[in-house]
Amino acid sequence: MTQPPHDEPTASSPEELREQVEQTREELGETVEALAAKTRVKARAQEKAAEVKSQAAAKAGELKEQAALQAGQLKEKAAEAAAVVQDKLPGPVKDKAGQAAGQVRAKAAEAGQLWEEKTPESVRFTTSQAAKVARGNRPWLAAAGAAAAIWLLCRRRKG
Repeated sequence: MTQPPHDEPTASSPEELREQVEQTREELGETVEALAAKTRVKARAQEKAAEVKSQAAAKAGELKEQAALQAGQLKEKAAEAAAVVQDKLPGPVKDKAGQAAGQVRAKAAEAGQLWEEKTPESVRFTTSQAAKVARGNRPWLAAAGAAAAIWLLCRRRKG
């Protein structure tokens, strides 16, 4: 076994030795309780961290739903605004716009064909990747377009 510390006297009788053993047991018990308390604090902190993480995930889900709902509402408002503008356009203007749109589509098709013929493969690949990212962000792009349309309508009404 170990030797007693130099600053503590050794027991001179069996009774003193029992008292020292009992005191050591009590001190050891207190030490074990303190260590257990520290362990419980760590476990409680981990539980709290898991709870906060769960709450943050739930809040993020709620915010995502709200953003999707607002994007849908903006899209509806933009469609309504476009319908109002289209209803107010005179017939000849609508016809001209239709012709212009047809010409734009034809030019876009020509440009696309020219792009395929003249552009290196690496550039086409990079742009296709960027297009995929943009398609993934359609709700945000639609919301931005709707906001711009509403802003233009409001400016036109004031002016």
